Amino acid sequence: MAGRLEGKVAFITGAARGQGRSHALRLAQEGADIIAIDICRQIESNPYPLSSPEDLAETERAVKELGRNVVARQADVRERDELREAVEAGVADLGRVDIVVANAGILPMAMGNPDPMDFVDAVDVDLIGVMNAVAVSMPHLPDGASIVITGSTAGMMEGTTGNPTMGPGGAGYSWSKRILVSYVEQMALHLAPRFIRVNAIHPTNCNTHLIHNDGLYSVFRPDLEHPTREDVEPAFTYFQAMPIPYVEPIDISNAVLFFASDDSRYVTGQQLRVDAGSLLKWPNGPQ
Repeated sequence: MAGRLEGKVAFITGAARGQGRSHALRLAQEGADIIAIDICRQIESNPYPLSSPEDLAETERAVKELGRNVVARQADVRERDELREAVEAGVADLGRVDIVVANAGILPMAMGNPDPMDFVDAVDVDLIGVMNAVAVSMPHLPDGASIVITGSTAGMMEGTTGNPTMGPGGAGYSWSKRILVSYVEQMALHLAPRFIRVNAIHPTNCNTHLIHNDGLYSVFRPDLEHPTREDVEPAFTYFQAMPIPYVEPIDISNAVLFFASDDSRYVTGQQLRVDAGSLLKWPNGPQ
């Protein structure tokens, strides 16, 4: 039986690991070929390790194992020309782009040395990077295409600009995710005449490197000198209304699949929270 995305091609940023790899595999399972990009090197302000070329190669291998075609390229979402070259390489090989998943993101938390450049880097990746991915895809998108953007519950909490203990990078992350809410609505409105849908998914804490690192552990357990994963899980759990510490990447990928498929053909401009009720519990941010 044909999958829900048979014959379609998905362009995914941040595809080397975490949510991005999960999205690539879930869409490939449903028949999509994949254009996978990731930076595969470190950004100086970001204290936890970013993806490696080996990570991207593993995504490529896993997609091929599912019997789908894949074009994998190293590219920085901050650099529009790099993204354009990656998309054009994918189109030359795979013939089209029907789905855009603008997923790449960083959370450059201050770890004792806050620097305004942390704010700049967060915005360049989390906001400008999304806009760049959409911009370079636009010339190739057919009518009826789908654009899916990764937001965050951090951008939907009323009156919050980020946890001050995360420094300028945390503020840049939250501010970027907040701006993406209105960006999605504007793009959805302007692309509606072509039946191109634009939607956002806003995860709570998700089980990836972005939350599993020493910097974020210290934010959740400032009372400990070197908190571990086991130390922070009760604090993570307290953040959700449902008693879980975090959602899994596949939980987000299943929402991406809905927006990417014709099941959502008249769904656009939406802000879908996959947050285990965290915004119901903390509409103004954790106190």
